[in-house]
Amino acid sequence: MRVLVVEDEQLLADAIAEGLRQQAIAADVAYDGDDGMDRLAVNEYDVVVLDRDLPTLSGDEVCRRIVLSGGHSRVLMLTASTTVDDRVGGLSLGADDYLGKPFAFVELVARIRALARRSRPLAPPVLEKAGLWLDPNRREVLRNNRPIYLSLKEFAVLEELMRADGAVVSAECLLERVWDENIDPFTNVVRVTVMTLRRKLGQPPLITTVRGAGYELS
Repeated sequence: MRVLVVEDEQLLADAIAEGLRQQAIAADVAYDGDDGMDRLAVNEYDVVVLDRDLPTLSGDEVCRRIVLSGGHSRVLMLTASTTVDDRVGGLSLGADDYLGKPFAFVELVARIRALARRSRPLAPPVLEKAGLWLDPNRREVLRNNRPIYLSLKEFAVLEELMRADGAVVSAECLLERVWDENIDPFTNVVRVTVMTLRRKLGQPPLITTVRGAGYELS
């Protein structure tokens, strides 16, 4: 999945993003509301982690614009205020969830994953296909009950292919959903990651290259 963190406390924003990347979640960062809207205009995000108190453009206004856009992004609103009125106010703007500061990072990740499942067609929490078993929450992969140890990016690519349920996934789509905005769009990192993933998954091969289109899990 891909997440946008919009938070004006730069140390907190960077810490959240780095923590998400360690969970195999692609994460971009914006430090104010205008910057957040600029990123939303060019990238698709499953979840937006949105601080309510932002400079230039308030979190409330960012949330309102996300909802009016009709996109699929889910909004998790952060705030230092945890009063009932404040929570109700945020949810009434269209936020999908609400989390008060300070918060436990594990809870933040759990809420993000729950919202991401709602941003896509319904899928089971544990994915199974062709003898593969993938648990996104525990970051575990088995093939025919044999553990397979993957890097964060290999795991994320495999998860995207399994969620596609046999459909072809383009290299551009994998680059957008697994890596963040700092990646070079002309890199061959997708091809290299798929190559190492194939090797780790073993025989018979499960990932097929569809020339000119992308990759499929068969």
